[in-house]
Amino acid sequence: MTTNSLTPIEVKNLEEDCIEICREMIQIPSVNWGEGKGDERAIAEYVAKKLSEVGIESELIVTGENRVNVVATVKGADQTLPGLVLHGHLDVVPADAKDWSVDPFAAEIKDGFIWGRGAVDMKDMDAMILAVVRAWKRKGLIPRRNILLVFFADEEAGSEYGSRWLVKNRPEIFEGYSEAISEVGGFSVTISSGHRLYFIEGAQKGINWLELKAKGSAGHGSFINNENAITKLTAAISRIGNHTWPERETKTGGKFFRKISELVGEKYDPSNVKPLLKHIGPAARMMGATIQNTANPTMLNAGYKANVIPQSATAVVDGRFLPGFEDELLETIRNLAGEDIEVSVLVRDKALEVDFEGPLVDAMIAAIKEFDPEGIPVPYLMSGGTDNKALSDLGIVGYGFSPVLLPPDLDFFALFHGVDERIPIEGLRFGVKTLNHFLQNA
Repeated sequence: MTTNSLTPIEVKNLEEDCIEICREMIQIPSVNWGEGKGDERAIAEYVAKKLSEVGIESELIVTGENRVNVVATVKGADQTLPGLVLHGHLDVVPADAKDWSVDPFAAEIKDGFIWGRGAVDMKDMDAMILAVVRAWKRKGLIPRRNILLVFFADEEAGSEYGSRWLVKNRPEIFEGYSEAISEVGGFSVTISSGHRLYFIEGAQKGINWLELKAKGSAGHGSFINNENAITKLTAAISRIGNHTWPERETKTGGKFFRKISELVGEKYDPSNVKPLLKHIGPAARMMGATIQNTANPTMLNAGYKANVIPQSATAVVDGRFLPGFEDELLETIRNLAGEDIEVSVLVRDKALEVDFEGPLVDAMIAAIKEFDPEGIPVPYLMSGGTDNKALSDLGIVGYGFSPVLLPPDLDFFALFHGVDERIPIEGLRFGVKTLNHFLQNA
């Protein structure tokens, strides 16, 4: 396929189809409440219908009550090439309508934005994917290689009914596919120098959710007790929560901050990049968490009566580690906790880091440059995770590339799971054209 495969009128139709699909998907409340309580059935059936309208067959894979995934294949011209997985997730986090200025599931258009839960996480990208393959099918266009479309369930609550289930129980679906593209990348950030960067996700922090348990002597609340489990635990939690973690340079982080340093004309010091954070505006909130390990106490549990000193107390710490620094995280937390505190891993997930080079990356860069010649694509490390982690168990190399052009003053990261989530319509138009260009040449 060539970059000129669609006529200007067809490109306009592509944009309008994307906008309409995005709004319709937001209007289907596919809320994931966690602990297995979610419902992607209606949204999955909608996706299957939009594919069927243009003759693309799909499979609905049910992994639990109302937990539904959608899989479809767009065959490529060269069957000798390894395929590309193009995936999104269908679930969204809850939204309390009383906190919003609009109905979170109305997909209202206001001030040049589509408002609603899922607008940026990630029904915008789902809509772009659907609009592109629908345009291809109408035109009779064939991609260079096979593209596997997967719309996962349950990404917002651990992916046990989505990507992890499919990787474990239906790995044959992914046979012949070597690379993947998904969310949280390809969006623009305007830095202090006026340069417009496009953050492409090439790395993700790993997860260690840890339980800390203190044991002591139970007793009456009126007695002196030097073996109080709560006292032991809270002292340990205080040390962990207030610990200053050293900055660590990763391969991806080094590339990112070197580029920022170059563009703003400030020195790059791998042991202290915090002075550079001020140049990336609201993005600093997330990027500041990617220069070091983090460990945040999030839960406490102890006691059952006001006048009874309990025998034990527990806490949960959300630990996130940089690629290559998991051992440092665990060792540091155990040292800070002290000998009296038992530390155990509740949930562990790997860190990811891939090279920002090769034909797929070249295609991303070319697509950005096609529609924003002054744009500067850069790799970045993400503080959270995506379904690419599950696919990596099959050896599939994944990136975050859901392109969107953003207003310079928009706090994009605050919109993820936030109140008044919204996506700029012009940014969505840019995104679907850019994704189309990328996929034609990937």
